[in-house]
Amino acid sequence: MKALLAKKVWLFPMTGILLFAAWPNSSFTFLLLFAFAPLLWLERRIGSDSRFFWLVWLNMFIWNISTTWWIWNASPPGAAGAIIANSLLMCFPLMAFRFTRRHAGDSIGYLSFILYWLTFEYIHHNWELSWPWLTLGNALANAPEFVQWYEYTGTTGGSLWILLLNLAFVYPMFKLPHYNNRFTFYLRLFLLFGPMIFSTLLANRYEEPDNSADLPNVVVVQPNVEPYTEKFTKPPQQLLKQLIDLSQSKIDSQTRLLVWPETAIPAQAWEHKLHEDPLFQPLYAFARQHPQVLIVTGIDSYKFYGNTNPDKFSARQMSDGSYYEAFNTAMALQGNNPPMLYHKSKLVPGVEGLPSWLGFMGKLFDDFGGISGSLGKSDSAIAFGGSNNPYVAAPIICYESIYSNYVTDYVRAGANVLTVVTNDGWWGNTPGYKQHMSMSRLRAIENRMWVARSANTGISCFISPSGEVLDAQPWDSQAVIKHSIAPNNEPTFYARYGDWMSRLAWPLAVALLLWVFVKRWQNRHNH
Repeated sequence: MKALLAKKVWLFPMTGILLFAAWPNSSFTFLLLFAFAPLLWLERRIGSDSRFFWLVWLNMFIWNISTTWWIWNASPPGAAGAIIANSLLMCFPLMAFRFTRRHAGDSIGYLSFILYWLTFEYIHHNWELSWPWLTLGNALANAPEFVQWYEYTGTTGGSLWILLLNLAFVYPMFKLPHYNNRFTFYLRLFLLFGPMIFSTLLANRYEEPDNSADLPNVVVVQPNVEPYTEKFTKPPQQLLKQLIDLSQSKIDSQTRLLVWPETAIPAQAWEHKLHEDPLFQPLYAFARQHPQVLIVTGIDSYKFYGNTNPDKFSARQMSDGSYYEAFNTAMALQGNNPPMLYHKSKLVPGVEGLPSWLGFMGKLFDDFGGISGSLGKSDSAIAFGGSNNPYVAAPIICYESIYSNYVTDYVRAGANVLTVVTNDGWWGNTPGYKQHMSMSRLRAIENRMWVARSANTGISCFISPSGEVLDAQPWDSQAVIKHSIAPNNEPTFYARYGDWMSRLAWPLAVALLLWVFVKRWQNRHNH
């Protein structure tokens, strides 16, 4: 056996390499069909649990660092923490699968592989150290023609499809009991082509309205402000004037929505003084000049609590003893109406926030360029609507756009168009901003809504409800784009019910794991 494994040493890192090679924006998405095969083959041949654990971690580390290394540009401690910890967390579903297969047999064991991985992804979407960038279903972001059925399942359906295809690929390799060559062949064909055919039927059903010329339009601005120096050295008044001038160049009588990027106005604004803040007066004047336009922009805002401690982990204290919270905020403004605010709720771990139970590490992150505390956040998603305006905008801020289930909260709050405001310039000219844009294609399909994406340095674009990217603007360029789009006031099945597949999978996974523990305990006491 040792000699066999020595000859197959090239298989040891192959799962990590294949997952990286298949990840957006790669042209080798098909590698997902068998990316887990090397690891599953080795699992049956490595007797030591500790050796298998480190083999799994090696593959997960290769996958993580090769696809998300660019986080280092924004925060070295954030990158190191995310890559090392995420690689470790990914070992849990695979080790649980190994435990289950050994004590419950192959059939239940390989079923558990699917349930445990889907449960891991569900947890990773919903706890304080959430980092769902490498959700398997995201890997299909640049193959929208194959996943139109995401309007029913979200990315969990894509993860399930990938896992099933991997098992269909490896099952005959092991020559397991009850293996039937013909049956497995047809099953693999069905698993591979069935969802593709269904996706084609759904795509053909969707048609753009013929009267697009009569529709209102949306203007998106890409100001291209360098985020590390220019953003903080140029006077904010000058940056605001630049945004207004760029917008004026495209707005017409049919414009009803204007989108600026995340923290487009880099002034530290107190929310209780926002309406009287001198910096924002040109923006208010611009809004009054175009009363038909709903303006959505990112700002930095602060909430003042005085001497009353709000008893929140994200609350900070000033030298005079008073308390406040800092936010990454989306603001909406139309005409003379008061501004509407939403605080980013899905914070990037280590960069924008730390879990409350890791608060003791705040000074370490502060010393290495991260944050010492945590930003505040809204309790739930909201939607921005205006007076006599056909658009109700979802103010999706940057990192939030990778959360398949959370974006549906905006839709249930009334949104009929998705606006993504982001500043991917922190990562530099790396694969990060391309991956990020691609994932918005899935949000469009899941909700069958147009996406208007404003990215400070690119890629700003429009994305149709079928996932087609339009008017994409290149990296590191200044641009203004305009498109006539139809709002969608009919939520999809997935928008109405959210991540229903995960809510079914995780109780089954927990019940199965408990059953295996009980079975193992009984076997030990019966011998």
